[in-house]
Amino acid sequence: MKRLFILTGLIVCLAFNIDYYGQEKFGIVIHGGAGVIKDLPADLENQYKAKLSEALEAGYKILESGGSSLDAVTKAINIMEDSPLFNAGKGAVLNDLGFAELDASIMDGGNLNAGAVAGIRHIKNPINLARLVMEKSPHVMLIGRGAEEFAFQNGFQFVDSTYFITELRFRQYFRMKKQRDSAEALKGTVGAVALDKNGNLAAGTSTGGMMLKKLGRVGDSPIIGAGTYANNNTCAVSATGHGEFFIRLGVAKDISDLMEYKKMSLNEAADIVINKKLVEFNADGGVIAMDRFGNYATPFNTPGMFRGVKISDGVHEVKIYK
Repeated sequence: MKRLFILTGLIVCLAFNIDYYGQEKFGIVIHGGAGVIKDLPADLENQYKAKLSEALEAGYKILESGGSSLDAVTKAINIMEDSPLFNAGKGAVLNDLGFAELDASIMDGGNLNAGAVAGIRHIKNPINLARLVMEKSPHVMLIGRGAEEFAFQNGFQFVDSTYFITELRFRQYFRMKKQRDSAEALKGTVGAVALDKNGNLAAGTSTGGMMLKKLGRVGDSPIIGAGTYANNNTCAVSATGHGEFFIRLGVAKDISDLMEYKKMSLNEAADIVINKKLVEFNADGGVIAMDRFGNYATPFNTPGMFRGVKISDGVHEVKIYK
């Protein structure tokens, strides 16, 4: 009888995503972009790890206190958007004309609600505006002037477009404009996926896009199903890489679909999409993903991807290279 009781308890725990000791499993995974990241100076590497850790801990603290996965994702991304280290918010790369155009999206895995913005020039934290679009408008995506008018109507503070430009990005802009080399454009997009104690998944992504991109160019980050996707039945995904290919392949939703229709595990689905399908197009990038059981995956086909994970079962790491 005792064995039967234990077995029944384990089945219930698995069914409701609860650890054997009674606590629901929860956690967060973040990324700060994938690309040609190698041989970073020790001090710069430490700066990246410190900022990733700060974002990771802030998001995890919300989950630990019973907060929502949406709040955890938003908070973690805010911290990275405010850091000049990443290509999102402060420190975003510049378009061909020399100013930043920002994109972001967020998705709630519990009800498939989503919000996205593109071509933003005066909003400090685009992920917050994307969430506002999801929660306060009948639409999924707003762009450019319309998105900023919506922000103004809802009390958002505007910043001058020069706020986003750092000395480093300015130097990169002129060097790359001279060389017409966009190899550095991949690294820096930020994102987060999380699973809260209620079993809800969420995903969000924020970016400045590609250095020297054409005016009005929009990549995969604000495209639901390409750069961001969340569904409680499968997984939450945030992508980083060469956006044109992520859009064509619908990378984020493809991972979810492989899990739903082919019954693949999260790791198997994410690995096939990043290390097979993308590679067939010579496309660079990676994803972070988490399923409804708290399993996570961080595949990438580049030399490095800034990333971190913290799960309630004790997993806790921040990494840059393979």
